[in-house]
Amino acid sequence: MTAPASGEQRWARPAAGREPAAAALLGWLADPKAPGLCVVTGSAGCGKSTLLAWLVGHGTRPGTAPERRVHAFAPAGGLGVRALAWMLADQLGVAARTPGELARALAADTRRTVIVLPELHGAADPEATAALVDLLVGVRHVRLVVEVRTGDTPRPAAAGNAAVLDLDDPRWTDEARRAAWERDGHAERPEAPPEQADSPPGLDDPVAALAADPYRVTTAYESAADAHGGLRDAWLRAGQALVADQPPASRALALRAALGDTADPRLAPALDEAAADAPWRMAWSRVRGDVRPPWPGPALALAHTAGRLLSCDHQGTVRVLDAGTAAAEGRLPEPYPGATALAALPDGAVLVLDARGRVHVDRALVARPTGLEALLAEDAGPAQEEAAKALAEACEATALATGPSGLAAVGDADGTVHLPAVTRSARLHEGRVTALSVCELPPSDVPLLYSGGVDGRVRAWGPGGDPLATPVAERPCAVTALSARCVAETGPVLAVGWSDGRVDHHVLDTGVRRSFRPGQPVTAVAVTPEGGMVVGTAEALVALRPV
Repeated sequence: MTAPASGEQRWARPAAGREPAAAALLGWLADPKAPGLCVVTGSAGCGKSTLLAWLVGHGTRPGTAPERRVHAFAPAGGLGVRALAWMLADQLGVAARTPGELARALAADTRRTVIVLPELHGAADPEATAALVDLLVGVRHVRLVVEVRTGDTPRPAAAGNAAVLDLDDPRWTDEARRAAWERDGHAERPEAPPEQADSPPGLDDPVAALAADPYRVTTAYESAADAHGGLRDAWLRAGQALVADQPPASRALALRAALGDTADPRLAPALDEAAADAPWRMAWSRVRGDVRPPWPGPALALAHTAGRLLSCDHQGTVRVLDAGTAAAEGRLPEPYPGATALAALPDGAVLVLDARGRVHVDRALVARPTGLEALLAEDAGPAQEEAAKALAEACEATALATGPSGLAAVGDADGTVHLPAVTRSARLHEGRVTALSVCELPPSDVPLLYSGGVDGRVRAWGPGGDPLATPVAERPCAVTALSARCVAETGPVLAVGWSDGRVDHHVLDTGVRRSFRPGQPVTAVAVTPEGGMVVGTAEALVALRPV
């Protein structure tokens, strides 16, 4: 066996004289030139699962050396591919609806990631599971260990270039140690036959589905041809929110928010009752496929202006919605392909930041004064617009925000936030600024800027002074969306979307924090004038009121 690294807890010997196999497995993990996939194979009962349990048991302990660290594991036996992807995503701290989204999320984080998948031969859909393995192996910094029984197919296509550890080969067993192990009273148990799974819970009953094992329910819905009154689509849309460690009422709320408007009308009241103890009440939700009113498309950016909600989709179309109902009121005349952020000025002008760091100005919603009003009006809008555009052009802009009085702020790829109105800048993050928001504090409307970064921090900065040294919020995952507003009844309210799919709602003066998981990657948030929040994803737009 390879000696433990300095400071690492000692690894116990593997069972049944498998020291040579264990050493080979650890050597593969430590070899930077080794293939990204290791297939542990052999006949039924040869000890494959036992060896991987040994690896996972030691590799997940605190203090394990980086080259031996296991970051996630999921027994594939009996699971569908979505259930498997959600289990892995939850352990890895990312949000993903599908295997493809999981692979993309891992590709975006260049840290080494080791995943162990036992019982690949027992997956509910072996072909789809093999395809998931191929997707993950395609991510350069991912190392994958899978268990496949000899002779079972299909195998991942990547297995042709994998390191293979066949436990039926005598060289992977130390017979002397195996004999000693057996003399000590151990004996290899024959591989147990597959357990006969109980029949799935009533898939038409949301309360029964929520009370059952969420992975089994997910697998049952994956293979179901019946829509189950719309519950199947809602469950698969709510995704990780239903397998995450959170209270039952919060899981019920996530499922309720994912329910489409064509669902069986009995489902919504049942879920509302199940979600009664959640810290939120759903004001409205619009999901893909809704027609009354229609779903406004993926929400990659959100902004409020004059009682309206602006939502920008993946094609750069900015839709204008009634903030209280999400009913469509129109759209901006020009699309802005590659849009990444929206902001509104007091006169109704809309600023759009695109992926190339350019700010576009759309004045379609600006009210046009007439007569004497036109002569007396002082229009500061164009000056504010030009300041924001010039600032974005001067840096590699990645985030944009405006306050109620028109103060604009821009964040860049270096982690710096710029305020053109006071010609000040401050480096607030290690790495890219991902989101900005500006609120103004009464009675004198003092601006306070909040920024979120890829470093997992939310920082606060009043332009009249230095940024606060201590982050307002900090987690081991990136900020994906941010919104702040000063609400008359409660003071400043901050909503933060994180890359693991959680949204936190902070009432800053009282310290009260509420959370919500839509079950999908969070792409946008907006604090409402009443102190609630709207959460945007690629599949849904949900408005929540705090209890």
